[in-house]
Amino acid sequence: MTLRQYLAWLAIGTLVSWGALVLVMTYLNPQTAGTTGFLFFYLSLFLSLGGTFTLVGFAWRYWRHRDEVLFRHVSMSFRQGILLALAVVLASWLKTNNLLTWWNTGLLVVGLTLLELFWLSVRRQSPPI
Repeated sequence: MTLRQYLAWLAIGTLVSWGALVLVMTYLNPQTAGTTGFLFFYLSLFLSLGGTFTLVGFAWRYWRHRDEVLFRHVSMSFRQGILLALAVVLASWLKTNNLLTWWNTGLLVVGLTLLELFWLSVRRQSPPI
């Protein structure tokens, strides 16, 4: 798969996810939807934010660092987009359940930052192929 095809499919999937999120928010009543409704909401929110953050992160990296290998931009943008989407979804889930406090938010940010630093350190230590 070429980079252009990957970005096109990612953009199409992101648009479909945003459409699914709009449909979930339009047609599901949170008071009667139950667990399945909230699962659809959080899943569509995660997928739409993950795709959007990935595309924006790739565009920013491509614009700032044109001399680097594009594959590195794609993998890093995807990983960070997913982590950022996960942070937003977890924070909104905590807020829905009245569990979002400043220290929970801090733990969430620190945990995801440590996970990203772990992946960066594993990437640097792996031998070239």
